[in-house]
This record gives sequence, structure tokens and C-alpha cells, in this order.
Amino acid sequence: MTVFAMLMASTAGAQTFRFSGFVSARGVYARSQPSWLEGGFGRFETGARNATSSSTANVDLVQIGAQWTPAAWIDIHIGAQARHDPASKSVRAAGLVDAFVAVRKGPFQLRAGQFFLGTSRENRENLWTSPYTISFSALNTWIAEEVRPVGAELEWRHHFANFDAITLVGGAFRNNDTMGAILGWRGWSIGNRLSVYGEVLPLPPLFSLRDGRFFAHQRRDGTVPFESDLDKRTGYTARVRYQRPERGSLQFARVDNRGDRHEYRQEYAWHTRVNVLSGDLRNDRGTTLLAEYGWGSTGMGLRPLAVVDLTYGAGYALVSQTFGRNRLSARFDVFRTNDRDHTSAETNTENGRAWTIAWFYEVRPQVRLGLEFANVSARRIAAAESGFDPNTDGRTLTVEMRYRF
Repeated sequence: MTVFAMLMASTAGAQTFRFSGFVSARGVYARSQPSWLEGGFGRFETGARNATSSSTANVDLVQIGAQWTPAAWIDIHIGAQARHDPASKSVRAAGLVDAFVAVRKGPFQLRAGQFFLGTSRENRENLWTSPYTISFSALNTWIAEEVRPVGAELEWRHHFANFDAITLVGGAFRNNDTMGAILGWRGWSIGNRLSVYGEVLPLPPLFSLRDGRFFAHQRRDGTVPFESDLDKRTGYTARVRYQRPERGSLQFARVDNRGDRHEYRQEYAWHTRVNVLSGDLRNDRGTTLLAEYGWGSTGMGLRPLAVVDLTYGAGYALVSQTFGRNRLSARFDVFRTNDRDHTSAETNTENGRAWTIAWFYEVRPQVRLGLEFANVSARRIAAAESGFDPNTDGRTLTVEMRYRF
């Protein structure tokens, strides 16, 4: 009894609880088509009446995370957010972002729950935020919207004598069957929106989604990226990473949800494969270089019925420099999709590029002021085929004040 009491006292003394997050207020000037979140083909989360008009909007965001460490070998995390913006009328304004348990033993770590896969080089701060820009790259915008499975990953890390490290990760997951619906039917976008569990995201006004001869079983209000599993098939993840502390890393990751392409409960189980090659370099003078390229394929439906099949790729290069309380970052994105189903539905091919410049100023350790300009150049063939303007060029100017806790 005495030994048990001592063990419990030791565990209680080691446990910690950490509550963190931020509150941000943004003012956004946008010149673009109506946002995809509001039923248009615009590439941003806010838009105007057409490609040549402009509008302003306020976006308020609260993101919180709670982490309990009952013992040195286990962490329990839960994250949530609440948003207020023009798109909140059509999508869920608040909800669960992620929740998982992490258990450590020697060089091994096991994570189980819903979590962000460790692919992103830019979204490396707490709550999957970026220290470099307000918006994410096109690749990580899509991951934030559609790629966050429910499953488990086992990680093994080995440190060499020179302190370099190699990490191997493998995992299995479900509950992410519609991964690819937004990318296939909408295309690439630029934003920073983290979809929440059970949220219905709108799809663009494509003629194939309005015409019952094509995708008659797809739910009319949109798609749900994260919900209970549809096809009962298990997907897998794998990553290998080589890291030199304080200097940089190189990583390759693969994700395959193994969707069977059939329809269940008014949603299709898309079969989506993702490969991501990424690297980062940094020095002790505050300079950071990042690059990622992701490519793969996605599709749904089986011939001779209506189908979607496409390959895709997106990448970015980012340079960031700190000086005093300031950080200045510049990012250049390229993205593409290639329609290969060649059906009578719309053409999902597109090519585009984007560039972003952001400046942050640390007013105080908890308070950050940000200014960002983002520009996208791209055309969407499917928009013209559905009777809309194919010019999806756009630009935004965003001012943000963020309080972190």
C-alpha cells in the first residue's frame, strides 16, 4: 500500500496541464470572384461580386488547445476553434480540430486519435499554425481542409553521435474517405481555414453537380471531409525524415486512403494518394528556407458511370528573415491538376501560381501585428463549362492583430 501511494504521489507530481491558443482579428481586402465558401469559384476565403470588383471583410478567430501530461510518458491533446467571417453563414463556425493521445517509450512514440500528419514544413508551431505568413501555401491549405485522418502512427527516432537524427513513421487510419472531393471539384486555393470534425464544406456550382445524370448521389449541400468511415477500408501513412538540429531537415511522406470509389450515405469514397517531398534550412542569423512539393492522384466513381480521375501537384518555396521584433517572409506557389477521366462532365484541369509577402511585428511576447499581400493567377476551365467566369485571378491584403496565450 505504501509503494502504491508513493507511485501515485510521484505521478501526480509529474503531471502538467497546459492551456494555449490565440485570438485574432483580421481585416481583409479582396479583389476576386465570390469565394468558394460562398458558392463561387474564388481562390480565397473571402471574395467580391466578380473578378474585377473588390470588397472588405472582418474575420475573427479563436483557436485553443489543451494538453494534459498525467505522466512523463503520455500526453493527451484536444484542439478546437471558433470563427466569425462572411462564410460562417454556410459552414460550421466552431468545432473540434484534433484530439489524440501520444505515448512515449525510449525511441518510440505512438499517437492515436485525429491529428495532423507530420508533413508540413511551414505549419510547425502550436495548433498547426505558421510563424511565416497569415495564409498557408496551396498545398497546406488543402491539407488543412481535407487531410486529417483518424487513426494511429508509430514513430521511431534514432540519434547519431553527431546529434543528427533519422525518424521513421508508419500508420493506419480511417474516417477520411472524402479526401479529394474539394481538390477535384474546386481546385487549389489559398487560405488558412482548418476544417472541423463533421463540418460540411460547400462545392462549387458545377453543372455536373446540378445535373442528375452525373453525380446524382452526391449530397447537395457539399462534402464532409472528416466523418465516420464510409467504405470500411483502412488507409496508411509512411514518413522518413533526416534532421540536423538547428540547421535543417529532409523528408519524404506518403498517404493513401485506399478509398473504393463507391457511394455511401450520399458521399463518395474518393481514392486519394499523396506524396510530399520537403526540406528546410536555417542558420543562426535568423534566415529560414523552406520548400515542399506534393503530388498524387485522386478519383471517385466507377465506369461506365460518372467518374472523376485526376493527377495533381503543388509546391512552394519560402524564404523568411527575422530582425529584432520583425519577421519578413516571401513565398511562391505553383499548382496544377490534370483531368484524365475525359468524360462529358466538366474538365478539372488547371494550372496556376501564387505569391505572398508577409510582415510580422512582435508588439509584445503575446501580441503580434501582421500584414500580408497574396496574389493568385489561375484559370478554371470547369467554371466556363458551367457558365461562370473562368478567370479566377485574385488578390488579398490582410491586416491581423493576434493575441497568444
